[in-house]
Amino acid sequence: MFCNVRAVLFDLDGTLIDSAPDLGAAANQMRTRRGLPALALARYRPLAGAGARGMLGEAFGIGPEHPDFDKLREEFFCAYEACLNHHTEVFAGVPELIHQLQQRGLAWGVVTNKIARFTEPLTRALPLFASAGAIVSGDTTPHAKPHPAPLLEAATRLQIAPAQCIYVGDDARDIAAGRAAGMGTVAACYGYLGPQTDLQQWGAQAQINLPTELLQLLATA
Repeated sequence: MFCNVRAVLFDLDGTLIDSAPDLGAAANQMRTRRGLPALALARYRPLAGAGARGMLGEAFGIGPEHPDFDKLREEFFCAYEACLNHHTEVFAGVPELIHQLQQRGLAWGVVTNKIARFTEPLTRALPLFASAGAIVSGDTTPHAKPHPAPLLEAATRLQIAPAQCIYVGDDARDIAAGRAAGMGTVAACYGYLGPQTDLQQWGAQAQINLPTELLQLLATA
């Protein structure tokens, strides 16, 4: 299925790292400031991939159309910035996956919609990312996923043709972006997928339930 692969690109939150505890903590800090009780992490986890939009939606029931959304989003950004690496961890199996990719001579990188304000300090704090050949944030290019521009930027930085790249992500936008960029696509089912997610509608070429299952896909290519 995945022939002539030279690089694997990954989404960040929900694919390589579990940042839900810190994202949820930032949202709960905003609630407690307003005299509201904190919500359980289980409420936030399925929405963690949506970032501020998902966290504010769960915490306060508002969306981008709300007149106070921009103000609350910046408040959330400040709260998250203060705790972004307190409880965030790399998913089990990811370090082994990255090690094996390197052993096979494959380049790897990150393409996330998380803005550089958070991506850069977070990836600097986690040793795993020292070997990444490209880290592209949501504001690195004029467009964020599902537009293919960030993925194409990562391929350019790696100096590898998009057709020789695979993109792995846990959101429909990830798969749409990968397809639009002409890359192979893999849905990460272990991330923040909610119970109502219909993966068949995403159109991914493959699915993995554990990070290391990607190695099996590459081995059979």
